[in-house]
Amino acid sequence: MANKIKTKKGDRQAHAIAVLHAAIIRHILAGRFLDAHLGCQQALAMDPENPETMNLIAVAHMEASQFDHAVEWASRAIRKDPKAQYLTTLGTALAKSGRLDEAIKVFDKAVGLAPGDAMLWWQMGDALIEAGRSQDALLCFQHTLALDPRNGHAACKAGYILHGLGRFEEALPFFDKSLELLGDHALTLQMRSLVLREMKRFEEALADSQRAIKLDPASADVCNNHGGALHALGRRDEALIWYERSLQIKPDQARPLANKAAVLTELHCFDEAEAMYERAIAADPNYAEAAWNLALLQMLRGNFEAGWSGREVRWRIPALVESYPKFSGPMWLGAESVASKTVIVCQDEGLGDVIQFARYVPLLASRGARVILVVEPSLCPLLSRLQGVSLCLPKLPGTALPPFDFHIPIDSLPLAFRTTRDNVPACESYLPSPDADRVRTWESRLGPHERLRIGLAWSGNPKHRNDQNRSISLQAMSRILDIDATFVSLQNNPRPQDADFLRERREVVDLSEHMTDFAETAALVSCLDLVLTVDTSVAHLAAALGRPTWILLPYTPDFRWLLHRDDNPWYPTMRLFRQSQTREYGSVLDRVRTELTALLSNPLEANSGRGL
Repeated sequence: MANKIKTKKGDRQAHAIAVLHAAIIRHILAGRFLDAHLGCQQALAMDPENPETMNLIAVAHMEASQFDHAVEWASRAIRKDPKAQYLTTLGTALAKSGRLDEAIKVFDKAVGLAPGDAMLWWQMGDALIEAGRSQDALLCFQHTLALDPRNGHAACKAGYILHGLGRFEEALPFFDKSLELLGDHALTLQMRSLVLREMKRFEEALADSQRAIKLDPASADVCNNHGGALHALGRRDEALIWYERSLQIKPDQARPLANKAAVLTELHCFDEAEAMYERAIAADPNYAEAAWNLALLQMLRGNFEAGWSGREVRWRIPALVESYPKFSGPMWLGAESVASKTVIVCQDEGLGDVIQFARYVPLLASRGARVILVVEPSLCPLLSRLQGVSLCLPKLPGTALPPFDFHIPIDSLPLAFRTTRDNVPACESYLPSPDADRVRTWESRLGPHERLRIGLAWSGNPKHRNDQNRSISLQAMSRILDIDATFVSLQNNPRPQDADFLRERREVVDLSEHMTDFAETAALVSCLDLVLTVDTSVAHLAAALGRPTWILLPYTPDFRWLLHRDDNPWYPTMRLFRQSQTREYGSVLDRVRTELTALLSNPLEANSGRGL
């Protein structure tokens, strides 16, 4: 009888605690944290050893942003019963308190206990994102989707991570799936718009951002993104309006301030742009992209001293960090003696940068350094013969490196040598002379040298952020192709419409199948009288070989071309033909045609190379 009475009393207590637990959950969901805590104290008084009560106390503390208390109570619950639910509470509390490594370990234990719980994988993925472990986070959200295929939010998260990793083509299907499951969802539309912009599908990107604006017009982020979509289409005045609207909703945000600065730069309002970048950096000192763009603007305006040091912020930009190997030794930036030291000079940005800054390698070697150059394979045959290079290695995964004392990114060499506008190490030619046998082979392919030979390069890397402003079509160059000269394509992998034009028209000699690396292209360039090119690696190659080079530049060019001049301190044999307004190369090519016609009207100058 006594046992039955005891059992009934225990059942009543368990029921009362369950009722209290339900009430506590309602209080937490309603944000009534004081009521939740009072309920927890009542439940704890009934059963001080109840792990569910301890877990709810942890949840209540966590929702009230009292994370240390949440960690303490969740840990107590786990000591009583190490179930996945309580581990999840602890992991979440640890993550919110910034203890990410501990949180990830706890979530890992939780998914080990409940591998079929989709939400657990989701929460671990969130912690991994915060910890910067994007690849691992992606796997977690893919697990979430495998367990819960109709989780549109998980699809959006996976797309978000892939976007951050620069894997845009892979990200797009996840955003498509998210929209299929969630319908019109502002965040997904916003992210999909960003991906479409990176894929150069600008009209579609604008359409998505317009849909997002209709859904959430009061969102500062959505307004900022809409400005970006308009900006990508060259609609700068409209973009400024939306950046301003974003700032009205939420003042002093770093991203719209930096975006506004970018538009002001393109409008040549440089003082205002610099001030806006400074505001962006003040709003978020960790926003490395703003500091990076400020440095580029400073250099464009000729302030090399500030620009070179400012560009070192690139090591805080994930996409740029990933392009540079993780060397174990120290980075050299000019302070230490390199006499009798081995220094690795490694490519960290584009092909043109490597060619431009290769001029510093002989200077580094002259200080007594043994220089090992690590660059893309296509550059190795050319740069292995560069003065001062002891060894040239391909920048490929698994390339074995010899022992070294220092490493330096090639784009940091101007900083290491304290380069200003007045001491740029410029000479007419600093690349090695092309191999004589290769030159003879190219002369044979080109045939008799009866007319002026002009090399053409009209487009650069299609993935370059500024490609739509730098590159043109071959058809756009057709206005100069009736000039009495031999035009030679220097274009590798022409885009489909340009390849069609090359096949249909015979004004341009296309021998690009033989341009297998930069050494071959250098040999071809040495056979030409003039190179006419947009801003691409060919421009650097031709000018670094000392060949007459005419470069077509957008209204707001890359930092190295400076402003308001038709020459360049880096390349003595280069002439600059600048746009007078954005995205308008017609008038630029008309000037080129006029100059070429005048040149050809004076056979002596054309044959001697003077006037080029």
